[in-house]
Amino acid sequence: MKRDCSKIPYDCPIEATLGLIGGKWKALILDHLTGGALRFGALQKMMPKITPKMLTQQLRELENDGLILRHVYPVVPPKVEYELTDFGQTVLPILDAMCAWGRVYLDNVREQEGTKAAGCACE
Repeated sequence: MKRDCSKIPYDCPIEATLGLIGGKWKALILDHLTGGALRFGALQKMMPKITPKMLTQQLRELENDGLILRHVYPVVPPKVEYELTDFGQTVLPILDAMCAWGRVYLDNVREQEGTKAAGCACE
């Protein structure tokens, strides 16, 4: 995929990365899609705290940025699936690193507080 560099609003690689996968939901959506294509409803069940409007917005942004593909099947009722693109697959090592770092952080906090892990999708 060739990108028009004149339209890229970032100068810093970290800023660019955060612009594409930052925020509360994008990394989680991408992580859920590592297992293969999912429908909107399945994604929403995996993230019960996200509103349908926000999930739609985040999916559109990820699609516009070339990280996911949206497949619309010509059936009734409508069937739409989302999956990672080849470019989206390149984010997986970043998600793995985020999960590993977050696990260490949470383990330290839980050890100090004497609490147990609730678990998450990346574990």
